[in-house]
Amino acid sequence: MRKKKKRLVFENVTVTDAAAKGKTIGKAPDGRVIFLNNTVPGDVVDVQTTKKRKAYFEGTAINFHSLSDKRVDPVCQHFNVCGGCKWQDMGYEHQLFYKQKEVENNLKRIGHLDLPELTPILGSEQQYFYRNKMEFSFSDSRWLTLDEIQSDQQIDNKNALGFHIPGMWDKILDIKKCHLQKDPSNAIRLETKRFAIENGLTFFNPRNQYGMLRTLMLRTSSIGEIMVLVQFFENDKEKRELLLNHLSKTFPEITSMLYVINPKQNDTIYDQEIICFSGRDHIFEGMEGLKFKINAKSFYQTNSEQAYELYKITRNFADLKGDELVYDLYTGTGTIAQFVSKKAKKVIGIESVPEAILDAKANAERNRIENVDFFVGDMKNVFNEQFIAQNGVPDVIITDPPRDGMHK
Repeated sequence: MRKKKKRLVFENVTVTDAAAKGKTIGKAPDGRVIFLNNTVPGDVVDVQTTKKRKAYFEGTAINFHSLSDKRVDPVCQHFNVCGGCKWQDMGYEHQLFYKQKEVENNLKRIGHLDLPELTPILGSEQQYFYRNKMEFSFSDSRWLTLDEIQSDQQIDNKNALGFHIPGMWDKILDIKKCHLQKDPSNAIRLETKRFAIENGLTFFNPRNQYGMLRTLMLRTSSIGEIMVLVQFFENDKEKRELLLNHLSKTFPEITSMLYVINPKQNDTIYDQEIICFSGRDHIFEGMEGLKFKINAKSFYQTNSEQAYELYKITRNFADLKGDELVYDLYTGTGTIAQFVSKKAKKVIGIESVPEAILDAKANAERNRIENVDFFVGDMKNVFNEQFIAQNGVPDVIITDPPRDGMHK
């Protein structure tokens, strides 16, 4: 039988700093770092270790001696369970401080870059209800809270529509209200769940691969347009149309009602056919007089207001005079390329997703922009000496890569 590892307890540990992915840092008596969850710099806690490594521990706070003055009351009832907003109990000005510190640390200590003095991070005016895209998962075996587990009540309904519990691919926390996307996001999600249960539409079981309803995606735009995409695992036309008709009638403000039938083991939609049930197959986003087409597979910055601020800063940094050739790498639907185009001689955008390039070209035509060209292909294969020889040496390169970064 495998020997159970002994968990250590360290008392009166002061949380001194914040780390990546919402973790915080304390120090063990021997000087080793302890990575913690659910604490704020300035807290003094007793820690029980959960993992022991050569250079550090991972642990959790089991007792609080004093609370940091950086703390605020979280607004969400699901905080500390769903894992979506890990710093909701820390004041926003302190969040910005630690985020900037992390960026500097990554560039200087890890990247070994000699940096000039950095300008302060630009915070968002909206701290809640700012996201334009949310994805929720259905489950027939929801995550039970500690109170539910400890109660004597029989739990008959275990259906959930919400978020994955961190580190658990098959457990979904049922969300009552999410503070990330403005209404009617919460109303659509709650009504979808209510109607599905009432009418016998089954929720997905990822472990055993059965159930009808798989995921729900909601996209909104700053000009008031709404996209709803329901992903089905089972192809039951009668029940599918029952749900989609109900949502369309209950929420007439929905611009784009879509669905996908996905019997695969994973729930990614990028290799699936998106079917338009009603309305358009896309929505529009607006920015500085430009309109951008967003479809179900399009990438767009998830905070529309901050995207506008980001693009303005990008354009200012480029300091374009009107005679430059600009390359926009990982251009997506060509938002940045078109945003800077009126200040440049020509802009070339490169993107690996064919549908995004089609939208980029359509966006440019719609916005009557004639000095942009778009090319589809994997960056590591397309962006080479031959491409530059054919299209010109860029004066400015703008790059906004996906989360895993740029190719070498």
